[in-house]
Amino acid sequence: MLQEKSTLYDVNEVRNHARQSLDKGSVTQDYPLDLERTYKLLNEALSTEILCILRYRHHQIIAKGIDFPQVSAQFAEHARDEEKHALMIATRIDQLGGNPDMSPAAIGQQAVTDYGDGRSLSEMIKQDLIAERMVIEIYRRLIEYFGAADSTSRRIFEKILEDEEEHATDLADLLATMEPHPGRAVS
Repeated sequence: MLQEKSTLYDVNEVRNHARQSLDKGSVTQDYPLDLERTYKLLNEALSTEILCILRYRHHQIIAKGIDFPQVSAQFAEHARDEEKHALMIATRIDQLGGNPDMSPAAIGQQAVTDYGDGRSLSEMIKQDLIAERMVIEIYRRLIEYFGAADSTSRRIFEKILEDEEEHATDLADLLATMEPHPGRAVS
């Protein structure tokens, strides 16, 4: 007894599509999202991650003279995570045939968070926490945008979101130890 072939796709049609536009790499003709919009959104996220690296490194350095060396170490860890995020996003832009824009001018124009100018430890933590909370909301929207249409990009942002939520929790905990609020337990 012969098994029927799948009706989900016609292998000859898929083979013909695969032979077309070989210069587009992984972007097949059935990629459903607007690539220009996708590149723009990904480059905004890339610029934001690069700005976060710079802000965390700056905070790491200027926090060293303060009596909280563990905070400086936390800033360094977050900077390393943000660098991983930036590389993940840049690689994805390249996979989709776009140009990961890492130019200093683009970073300043495209980043959705601020660099900040905090000098006290409390101000630095607040600036970083605000930035983390901003990207959490934005990355949730990016996850919705990519949805089932681009599951690879969606999974990248799901992983990044997990890290950003952890960063926000770390920062909120640090802030709570510095500025305890009634009703919030301090560990």
